[in-house]
Amino acid sequence: MTIRILTASVFAGLAVLLAAAPASAQIGLPGGVPGVRGLPGDLPNRLPVDTDRLQDGVRGRVDRALQAPRRVRDLIGRSDGALEADPYGWPVLRAEIVAVDLSPAGRRAALDAGFSVVREQQLDGLDLAVVVLSPPHGLPLRRALDRLRDLDPAGTFEFNHIYSPAGALADTPAPPPALPAAPPVQASGVRIGLIDTGVDARHPALSGATIRQRGFADGDRPGAHGTAVASLLAGRSNPFSGAAPGAALFVADVYGGSPSGGASTKVAEALGWMVQNNVPVVNVSLVGPRNALVEAAVRRAAGRGLLIVAAAGNDGPAAAPLYPASYPDVIGVTAVDARGRTLPEAARGPQVDFAAPGADMAAAGQGAGYVNVRGASFAAPLVAGLLARRGGGDRAVRALEAEARDMGARGPDPVYGRGLVAADLRVEPRAVGARGRLAR
Repeated sequence: MTIRILTASVFAGLAVLLAAAPASAQIGLPGGVPGVRGLPGDLPNRLPVDTDRLQDGVRGRVDRALQAPRRVRDLIGRSDGALEADPYGWPVLRAEIVAVDLSPAGRRAALDAGFSVVREQQLDGLDLAVVVLSPPHGLPLRRALDRLRDLDPAGTFEFNHIYSPAGALADTPAPPPALPAAPPVQASGVRIGLIDTGVDARHPALSGATIRQRGFADGDRPGAHGTAVASLLAGRSNPFSGAAPGAALFVADVYGGSPSGGASTKVAEALGWMVQNNVPVVNVSLVGPRNALVEAAVRRAAGRGLLIVAAAGNDGPAAAPLYPASYPDVIGVTAVDARGRTLPEAARGPQVDFAAPGADMAAAGQGAGYVNVRGASFAAPLVAGLLARRGGGDRAVRALEAEARDMGARGPDPVYGRGLVAADLRVEPRAVGARGRLAR
């Protein structure tokens, strides 16, 4: 059992224990505490506990931990009605519930209850069947989800959550003149996937990369976030270089400029496309809540040999784990500055596998210029590129771990994971005349 699953199991066990406890109960001290100095010998073996207060306190803390960050909740107000909130404030597509591998009996029960099929799709690369259902008129989405789970307890139903880039454009002044491109680089034979916004393949830093791009939401549209991440994966334009310069880059644009871009259905579809194209490593610098469809897609993709690398997030060390980085089958990456210190906003926890540069560095910007970047979004592609150069798979992870510089507490820890890698790949912003900033 991985440490991530173990952590979840502890919380689940606590919840079950509290739910089953009577209003007034006692917590036992097995065998008492014999031999402890300063305590009376007749200390009772059981201490009274008000489990109602304990349960309310735990539930309140869990609810607060699961709440969506404000920056994510703000997406709903900017969506022109395309999005609404789940019970914890995470944005979801309005009037849509996703069913995973829906059984014929579950389908009949849903249709008989007034649900309608919006669309359905077979994700061939993952052997997953996805059916998107719309609730009966007037039934709130969260109640509709509960209704479906009651109708088909064995089924898997979920909101169609929106995943957002783990970094956002701050300001973009006019780009400086482009640096002269490096001589064309022959593709290195390395294949890397990218699930993000679209990529500006005309940027000089990407002139040596072979880019195959597909849009999964209203076509493909170049975006600042995807372009910056792509350059850190496969870019090269002296003195700038990514982790795997000249690699063949498979770009899945799950946004396309749509207010409903980044939906869980699109992320799952993109993972299937990566598997179909035999991509060994994919970078996902996106974050969102735990989602049953994405979890199933990650599990199936990993089982078919796809190594998934994801940004651990930038909402602070006390934030709830973000996904997909927190799934057991994913390599989670946090960010450090030029001195090797984790960023104050960096996530911490068992989901952190590696640390890499994610501040005080440059990446491809708009036009032909470069931009200052900060956040786990830009650390993850450095790790993904190194793993792709090593062929992907568990062997590549072990090899990278052997090269990692142990930081913080000795051995794997929740701050740096297995250690710091890619420190030599950080390009100073002044070396390329970087302007503007991509932050978070």
